[in-house]
Formats: sequence, structure tokens, C-alpha cells
Amino acid sequence: APFRIFSESKSAKEFLQRRGQPLVVKADGLAAGKGVVVPRSLEEAIAAVEEVMEKRAFGDAGDRVVLEEILVGEEASFIGITDGEMVVPFASSQDHKAAFDGDQGPNTGGMGAYSPAPIVDAEDLGERIGSEVMDPVVRGMEKEGREKYRGALYAGLMILGGEPQVLEYNCRFGDPETQPIFFRMKSDLFPLLLAAAEGDLEGHFVEWDPRPAVCVVLCSEGYPGSYPKGREISGLEEAGEMEDVFVFHAGTARAGGKVVTSGGRVLGVTARGETLSKAIERAYEACAKIHFEGVHYRRDIGRKGLARLAGSGPRR
Repeated sequence: APFRIFSESKSAKEFLQRRGQPLVVKADGLAAGKGVVVPRSLEEAIAAVEEVMEKRAFGDAGDRVVLEEILVGEEASFIGITDGEMVVPFASSQDHKAAFDGDQGPNTGGMGAYSPAPIVDAEDLGERIGSEVMDPVVRGMEKEGREKYRGALYAGLMILGGEPQVLEYNCRFGDPETQPIFFRMKSDLFPLLLAAAEGDLEGHFVEWDPRPAVCVVLCSEGYPGSYPKGREISGLEEAGEMEDVFVFHAGTARAGGKVVTSGGRVLGVTARGETLSKAIERAYEACAKIHFEGVHYRRDIGRKGLARLAGSGPRR
């Protein structure tokens, strides 16, 4: 997307006022996945710049701010592993960044994900994303004379009218996309990692369980803002004993022989099912068995996928 970078709050706000419309406000630096604000008005955009650069809500990430054109559409994540020459793609997935149902509320590190993502697979975008989004990054780094990049490569995308637009790149597998993707992986991950490290992924591929998987993130009260810690978690064993369910720990700790909350995103409750609908149902059944004071989570993870499979997917 078109963007401008500013190192002064005053000039960033003046640019917004000249444009007369809101733009995405991004803190330029590491911000625990929370340094992006998608404002609904010019006033919200100006306030976000102040939050980043004047109030230093994201610490060192507030030295510069990026103002970027808002991309509308449906998000998708495309993840693979590269040896510096080629990219072996993983199964498609879709994350849910907004804190509340219906993509409402502030941006988060991710409230849940599912795999596969019909937005990618149904429109046969996989090959295009590989050739137009992933491969050029690998070739571009080599062209710049950089050491060949080997490891995880992640592209966060916005899909509109069958066209992929890049939101971000990461050099990691992605959270919470990794949970449902790896829960579907039938191949051994280690040979892929070794081959990537040794620069020889030629001939390697990944075998996938055809069953969809869904991850629902259980969060602490107040997340993505400030949140309490040390609240006891119950029901982990009951959820973990369910068939085709795995509970990934994220923000937890042990205290006095009990498991307690220690982060904003606490657990990634992940389930497989014969269909996306069954996987969603099983994941939320497992979520219902787990409790800690103030727990909150989105109740609509995977709903876009169901709508698209039914032929009435989002057309924003």
C-alpha cells in the first residue's frame, strides 16, 4: 500500500490533516503485535499518532510512524519455509486481528485462526502468491547482495476481488496461524528445517491432513490493553483429553502447583474436524471447559470461511 514515514509527530499530523482522511497508523518497530491502529476517522488517526509518538505507548517503536493507505478486503496468511533459493509453501490460513466479534475493536496479536483458508484455496491464489509475493522477496534479498535468507517466511495479505495485497512480511511462522497449520501437518517438520538450514529444499514437500483445524485464543481481561496476571486456570485437563484437541500455552506460568495467567494471550485452543464447521464446534466446546477470571475470546473464529464455503463470503 502507498505509505509515508515520519520522524516527527507534528509533520505526521499535518500530513493527515492535508489528506483529510484517516490512514493506518503503524509504530515503526517491535510492538508485540499491537503497534497498528486502523482508525475510523481523521480524529482517531491523529490521536493514534499522538499515542505512538508523544505518549510513547509502544516504547522505542515510537521513534518513527508509518502512515499507510487503508486496505479493505479479507485477510489471509501465506506461510512457507525457504532455503534462500526456493520457498516450500505451507497450508493456507486466516488470522483474526481485531479484538472483538465482527472485526470490531483494537488490533491484537491475533485472536484466532483456521486452516485451510477458502479465500486463498477457492480462488486458486496459492501459485500467484508464491510467484508474486514470496519468491520476489527471496530473489530481491539475494540481488541486494545479502546473505541468503533461510527459515520461515510469512506474508500477511489482504485479498480483494481475487487480488492479493501485502500487509506485512515476517521471519517467523506466525501466531496463531502456526497452531492450526501444524496441527494439520502430517510430514515431519525437522527434515524441512534441516534442509532449509543446509540450503537444499529441492524435492521436499509437506503432506497435510485434509481435515480443517481451528485455533481460538483465550485472552486475559483487558487485553490488548493492560491486564492482570496470576489468575488460576481450570479445565485444562478436561479440554486436553478431548479427541483432536490440543491446547497450546502462550501466556501461562506455574505458581504453587497451579497454572496461572501470565500474559495477554493466554491459550490457543486448537481442534480438528471433518469439516470447518465441525472443527469450529469442537474448538469452542473445548474453550467452554476452560476458565479463569476475566477470560474473553472471539466467538466468530472461522465464520468468514463458512460464509465463503457457502458461497456468500465477504465482499468488503
